[in-house]
Order: sequence, then structure tokens, then C-alpha cells
Amino acid sequence: MFRTRVTSAACAAAQKVPAARSFATASPVSSASRNHKVVVIGGGTAGLSISHQLLNSGKFTQDDIAVVDPAAWHHYQPGWTLVGGGLKTKEELRRPMNSLIDPKLKFYNDSVSTFSPEENLVTLGNGDRVNYEQLVVVPGININYGSIEGLPEALESPDSLVSTIYGYDTCDKVFRTVQKLQKGVALFTQPAGVVKCAGAPQKVMWLALDHWKRAGLYDPSNSSNSAINISFATALPAMFGVPKYSATLEALRKERGVEGLFQHDLVAIEGNTATFARPDGQEKVKKQFDLLHVVPKMGPHAFVKNSALANEAGFVDVDDSTMRHKKFSNVWSAGDGSSLPTAKTAAAITSQSPILVRGLLSTMEGKEPEGNYDGYTSCPLLTEYGKVLLAEFKYGGQPKETFGNLLGIDQATPRRAFYHLKKDFFPWVYYQAMVKGKWGGPKGWLN
Repeated sequence: MFRTRVTSAACAAAQKVPAARSFATASPVSSASRNHKVVVIGGGTAGLSISHQLLNSGKFTQDDIAVVDPAAWHHYQPGWTLVGGGLKTKEELRRPMNSLIDPKLKFYNDSVSTFSPEENLVTLGNGDRVNYEQLVVVPGININYGSIEGLPEALESPDSLVSTIYGYDTCDKVFRTVQKLQKGVALFTQPAGVVKCAGAPQKVMWLALDHWKRAGLYDPSNSSNSAINISFATALPAMFGVPKYSATLEALRKERGVEGLFQHDLVAIEGNTATFARPDGQEKVKKQFDLLHVVPKMGPHAFVKNSALANEAGFVDVDDSTMRHKKFSNVWSAGDGSSLPTAKTAAAITSQSPILVRGLLSTMEGKEPEGNYDGYTSCPLLTEYGKVLLAEFKYGGQPKETFGNLLGIDQATPRRAFYHLKKDFFPWVYYQAMVKGKWGGPKGWLN
């Protein structure tokens, strides 16, 4: 039960504007050849979980499994919402990438240039050719800051009250802007298309609202006469994609006096003006703001999108149930970079990883994989300090609630117990067990 998938951000410390994690590169400089039984592309949540679950099966020896990732650091991204709310520091949520990879795994700290699935090989950025029997492609997705005109410059400016929780370089700027704002319009946005954890864009808003309420700057019962006014501009037609949880969040929005700007997709920032595209050719809408929290548009990495592995949308084209590629039977994918039609969260990976691993191992034994992934995912949605609405659902937006089934409680009701799961338990179990291949989410610890 985690939020958005954790990717390991590309090493871009020298840049002030958040850099997208970059696997693809140019100009190979050497041509060594390497052979492995399994090659895993990506050292994020999915990559570490799957590679270690494979290793824990006892069916592989030294260097049979390789992990490819260019990043120096691995980040627990679900915690960046907590950083944005002033509850965590970003430094405590990251680890050196090489410290998380078992010594029995071969680690290529490099990017990917091209896939050659017909030849069972991957070419790295330095020109090395890595051969595989089975390939797992789990590189996450790319955050495109340039997709919104003016956003990179606004994020880079230390004086602007424009921020985002979706990058290591900016997630701690969020709470500073919240603290700095004393009056005016606070605008929170959610884009059209794929996004890591569809609930995250509003989590930071609810925490900011609660902060301003406690500071005496916002009165939910008299929002129009408060020092701060709050608007939520989302490209979606509703607060959330799952009707059960959307109803609760819509009721909270109205109860707390938050303006809802539905089907408003942020496309440009100029000074203190935000411009939104509207559906069906409607005229664009401009809105003034004093604080702006932005969620950039996201999409597949170019080296995946431009490969033979991708579907029309650019994601690794896999079966919804088995996670095996529809064309190449020895290629697999899970997590954000896959075509699986479910919310892109780390929680989804807790369910996807064991199923993918079982299927891959069965295939290596000459058997067909048994497909049974039902689309399970979860979003622990912070609604204020001390309370979380724990959304859990499967394909089709159908609720699949762990505690609802066990205890008969309604998880659409925000609760303090869920808050402690989000704030304390999940970050702990993530580094203690999940990235080591020993945590199965609602199913608990894995053997």
C-alpha cells in the first residue's frame, strides 16, 4: 500500500532545474560484451523488488542477474508528499543506489542506448552489449518539466512561489512556499494524461490547507473572506478516478471551500498568471495566483518509446494479467513504464512483482506463465495532518480494500491509523523489506 512508484532520479546535482531521469544517451565509446540470464532495466521500486525476488528464489548464482540504471541515488518518492508538508526531509528518504543492490547482482551504472529484442541484447550508453535470456524493462517514466511553458524557469527561481513535489530538487521548496504565503490565491494543478499516483497532486493541497487553517489564514467555513483562497485545477472531470473515493474527496472540497476547476489543463506560466487548456476547443483560461503547485506532464522514456517494445502510447506492451510482452515472450514489464492500465504507484508493484517473477521463472522452466494480476494499486491520500484516506482498487476502478475486508471498515473515511501507515510504517518497510524483495504489500512479507 504505497503511493507513486519510486524511481531513482538521474544524477543531475549540478543543475538547478530538476532533471529527468535519463537512461538514453548517445555516442557509444566501447563494445564489450556481457552475458546474463536476466537483465533488469531500472533500479527503481520495480527493478529492485523484482531483481531481489528473483535472487531470493535460489535459482541464480553470482552475476546471473544484472541491473542497469544510470542513477547514483535511489529515492523513496512517496515520501516527497511528506516533505512538501514539512513532515520529512528529502535527505532521509534517499539511499546510494549501489548500497541497495545485492553483491550477487551485476550492476551496470549506465544508461540504455537501444534494445535489440530479436537478438536478445541491450546496448548501453557506453557501447557495451549486454546479452540476456530474459529481459525485465522497468525504468519508470519521465517527468517533462518543459511540457509546461515557463515552468523550468519558475521552479529555478528561489523567489517564486512555484514548486512541485515531483522532483528531489524542488520537493522541499513546496513547504517553504506554503509557509511564506500569508495572503492571496493558492493554486494547485493536476495534468492530463499519465501521472505518478493520481492522488498526489491534491495531497499537498490538503496539507497546505490544514497548515493555513492552523495559522489562522484560512477558514473553511468562510473561505471567501479568508486571507488565502484555494483552487484545485485538474484536467480530470472529477477529484479522483475511482468513484467511491472521488465522492468523499468532492465532499471534502465543498466542505472546505476549495474552488474546483475541472477539465483545466495547465499549459503555461507567465509571471503570476497560469494558462489552462480546455477540452473541445474551448478558449483557454487564464488565472492569477500568488502560490502555484505544479504537477508536470509525464510519459515514457524516449529509449522505450522509440523501441520495438513499445505500444502506440510508448509504454512497454505487455499482457494485463501476466506482464509478459505481447510479441517477445522473454520480455517483461511492470510499474510505471509498462502498459498495464492501472494507477502508477509503488503499491501496484507490491502486487505486480511476485506475479511477474513467478511467470518469468515458469517460462525459464519451459512452462507458460499463469496470469493473475488484477490491477491492484493503492493511494494513501493525506486529507489533513493526522488523517489519510486509504484508497485501494483494481482494474476498472473497483475498490479492493485490505482493511475493509479484514475489519469491515470503510477506507473512504480518513483515519489516523492510516496516517501512521503512510508517514511511519511504509517508509520503514520500503527500505527494510520491499527493495530487498521481501515485501508483498497487503500480502505481507514474502518468503
